[in-house]
Amino acid sequence: MFGRARRRQAEPAEFPAEWRIVLRRRWPLWGQLSSAERERLEQLTLTLLDRFSFEASNEFELTDEMRVLVAAQAALLVLELGVDAYRKVRTVIVHPATMVVKGARRTGSGGLMTDAPTRIDGQAHYRGPILLAWDSVVYDARHPLRGLNVVFHEFAHQLDMLDGVVDGTPPMDDDARERWTEVCTAEYETVRRGRPSLLREYAGTDPGEFFAVATEMFFTRPTAMAEQHPDLYAVLSGFYRQDRALPTTS
Repeated sequence: MFGRARRRQAEPAEFPAEWRIVLRRRWPLWGQLSSAERERLEQLTLTLLDRFSFEASNEFELTDEMRVLVAAQAALLVLELGVDAYRKVRTVIVHPATMVVKGARRTGSGGLMTDAPTRIDGQAHYRGPILLAWDSVVYDARHPLRGLNVVFHEFAHQLDMLDGVVDGTPPMDDDARERWTEVCTAEYETVRRGRPSLLREYAGTDPGEFFAVATEMFFTRPTAMAEQHPDLYAVLSGFYRQDRALPTTS
């Protein structure tokens, strides 16, 4: 079925109707897209399904429904950037549930280190695979108002890694980078100091995690971000070339 994406460029590939039903049922954000956006996202999704190698862990059985839900959410991030932004992503490994990682790493926003086994929902590797826990993927997709989305988070890391440095600043022109640095540094310090913020504490772990968490919030709760963190919303909107906030009524 995925072979449909290999048709001639002059003839757009057909997006199966049953996949639209899956997205409508499992991903409320799908319904917030315009018809034109949904049409373009469908084509991007087919392209990503064709490009990515999906693998299952621990004898987990992957279905088309699972692949489509992951690829469609990843496609939303690059709706205006284009699929080439994922040129370094080759493999997506799906685990049935949360994973356990070991080894020394930073934890929280205070710069503390831990070597205790930790459960994670996803992980992105530079020039390597993206790991996702299916139970988190499906729950996050279904409940966007929680402000959590493991697919958005891990694929945001891949965008950050495009220039070879995980520093919370994906590739952009100099003018945009100057404003980005000013705004994100201020917001990052707000989280680290424990001041009120729409972003959860994990955003203060390091600049890379800040960008990934901010991306989650930009796509899951854009109106709240635009109202509570207008400068941060503006620079994210400029980078992703999308304005996802819904107009408010008085």
